[in-house]
Amino acid sequence: MIGGMSWESSKVYYELTNKITKERLGGSHSARSILITVDFAEIERLTFQGDWDAIGTIMADHTRKLERAGADAVLLCTNTIHLVSHQIEAATTLPFLHIAEATGDAVQRAGLQKVGLLGTRFTMEKDFYTKILQDRYGLQVVIPSKMERQTVHDLIYDEMVKGRFTEHAKQSCLRIIDNLERQGAQGVILGCTELPILLSPSEVAIPIFDTTRIHVEKAMDFALAKVK
Repeated sequence: MIGGMSWESSKVYYELTNKITKERLGGSHSARSILITVDFAEIERLTFQGDWDAIGTIMADHTRKLERAGADAVLLCTNTIHLVSHQIEAATTLPFLHIAEATGDAVQRAGLQKVGLLGTRFTMEKDFYTKILQDRYGLQVVIPSKMERQTVHDLIYDEMVKGRFTEHAKQSCLRIIDNLERQGAQGVILGCTELPILLSPSEVAIPIFDTTRIHVEKAMDFALAKVK
């Protein structure tokens, strides 16, 4: 796992891998895993500079380290940085488990055709994520208005990645989700790994897709298939 983006959600990745392993294997089982983390301040700076090549180089380097350490697959513990997934895939012969593909599978299994997407501006506005959902899974993807996109983006970077999950942020996101539902969204993808920490299914009128849990479950399907 490549984590640290932010560590707030990376610790959820680690917790879920172990919980799911115990649920499926029972007893005292825990997950064999390798977690390498970045300094998020560096990634954040490069992100806002638009230097995605530099970010891709960092992710590729960490991927090679995971392969040398004996990993069987690579899991990138973030949505936004999947923008450089092509550089990760080029750096390794290991399977790379893409978060948008795992999410597309989950939405398809739920039988939905039109979904809202919340995340950073990069995730909502660039096509590295929506293109997979649309082209591979035939989904209609609805994103918030420009002002709403900026609101969610700012809440993520100014508060959530710093470990602040406020009632103000929650209510702001819930209002935006309500607007997506008015546009016909049958469910909403929480396309930032901090958002499932802020929002729970019971607080949202339509189904939510927790990309952190979905991604981990996909990884555990892959990993635990080897021990059966």
